[in-house]
Amino acid sequence: MSQHASVHAANLAKPVGPYSPGMLLDRLIFVSGQGGTDPATGQLVGADIASQTEQCLKNIQAILRAAGSDLPHVLRCGVFLLDMREFPEMNAVYARVFGDHRPARTTIQAAGLPGEGLRVEIDAIGYVP
Repeated sequence: MSQHASVHAANLAKPVGPYSPGMLLDRLIFVSGQGGTDPATGQLVGADIASQTEQCLKNIQAILRAAGSDLPHVLRCGVFLLDMREFPEMNAVYARVFGDHRPARTTIQAAGLPGEGLRVEIDAIGYVP
């Protein structure tokens, strides 16, 4: 029978709602949407999409690593932008961080995101190699 468990990263802030940062099912890791919040300060890393995208991916990476995985083992991402005109800047950071690895991805413009000043939120599905 399959087992699932909550994944928490010591270097991330606690979730602001009733959810886990990640869920592990066998070797699959489902990472909840991450914003551009610096876990050390609890504040957004900046007002721009590039710095927030980079921090989103760092937060995802911390959760993946807590589960025994990392960014090269991401299968899919969902990207939620407050303004689709910021797609090129987000996409440039995303491409740099993932390098030659190209997970499946959906990108949409959201009517709003949970947090003052939040420009982007990214979730992910990965696996433990």
